[in-house]
Amino acid sequence: MRTGYPKNFRMFWQGSDHGGTLNILILDTGKEWGGGTNSLLELLKRIDRDKFRFQVLFYHNYRQGEGTDIKSAVEALGIEFSLLPQEKQSPVVKMLKETARALFFFSNELKKQAVFFIDRRTRIMNNAKLIAAILKERGAGLLYMNNQPSSNLEGIMAAKMTGIPAIQHSRIETALNSFEVRAANEGLSKIICVSEGVRNALVERGVDPAKCVVAYNGISSETVPLSSPDEIKAEWGIQGDDVLIGTVGSLIRRKRIRDLIEAFGMIEGKTGSSIKCLIVGQGPERENLVELAEKRGLGNRVIFTGFQADAISYINAMDIFVMPSEQEGFPRVVLEAMLMQKPVVAARIRGTEELVVDNVTGRFFEKGNSGELAGCLAELLLSPRLREDMGTAGKERVVNNFSIERYVEQVSGILSGSNA
Repeated sequence: MRTGYPKNFRMFWQGSDHGGTLNILILDTGKEWGGGTNSLLELLKRIDRDKFRFQVLFYHNYRQGEGTDIKSAVEALGIEFSLLPQEKQSPVVKMLKETARALFFFSNELKKQAVFFIDRRTRIMNNAKLIAAILKERGAGLLYMNNQPSSNLEGIMAAKMTGIPAIQHSRIETALNSFEVRAANEGLSKIICVSEGVRNALVERGVDPAKCVVAYNGISSETVPLSSPDEIKAEWGIQGDDVLIGTVGSLIRRKRIRDLIEAFGMIEGKTGSSIKCLIVGQGPERENLVELAEKRGLGNRVIFTGFQADAISYINAMDIFVMPSEQEGFPRVVLEAMLMQKPVVAARIRGTEELVVDNVTGRFFEKGNSGELAGCLAELLLSPRLREDMGTAGKERVVNNFSIERYVEQVSGILSGSNA
């Protein structure tokens, strides 16, 4: 068991310095680069450094595909980066968890509670003590966490131990158990919710509504693709007259990419258009998805590109963007698609339904209903004019309502208020 904290941590913070600058420690426990990572970096690029001084503490130095790592990206902004390495689970803890699963085989809920109890008393508590020590040593004035309450529980516990204000930026709708709800209510000053849907989900689970404030993700209207649609299409053997349907995201189950493949199979060859499907992303479901495409006879028309750092160039090459995910917070990738003037066909879920306007900027379908998704796609494939009109309306909506400047202003105000 670890009893100290990394020796490279140096004391140089005093909460708020004599010039009124608020010293903030950012905690990120994530394992992969996602939309939340991009939103954090966009915030750090633009926020007033005369008012806020940052340092970050990450559990993992994850990479942007085969490109840069998060350490390099943060340090390029002039911000000190530190790692809190995570120890592998000990054989004893593994045995305890397996025993708990065996004892409570008859109840999934009891199994989850037992495993959580073991995890909390070992890994989570150990991390909380380390983070508390770092907060005190640094003299930090605020802890800002960039995931969601259940994955940042140790940070919430550390803030309560030290009495230092803490803010949670909750980026996805998530289930919380009773301990996590109590910890959030007792240890957090505010929870920044990326959508009303995320806020409502937290409140429904028992989180104090007074602590929950909505700040929508934003995007710069000056965002420009690095490659042209013709360059992207040429690279992947897509003909100029092909209508391109696509999506971008981690290839994991909750993204429900298989629904897109099933829907594509239903309309392929039936709309009078030559169509291709572009799936941009990497993840554990890739092999299953490739197998599904082959099984449906779509192997040469469903194209898997893997992770692409310049995802917006791929979005810009698409004619229709699809978001079939069953759970999100306020997906940045949909902001990007609308900014690139693409009609968005999306599952009707919390968060996304606050961004897409049905029959104006795109179409909704019921999550998991690949037949309904196919119908939405067929409608758009048959009408280039409808695609164009929805794309134009989408860009206008993003520029007018979800600017990066508004996002930074809202988050800055919340950070300032937490230390008042």
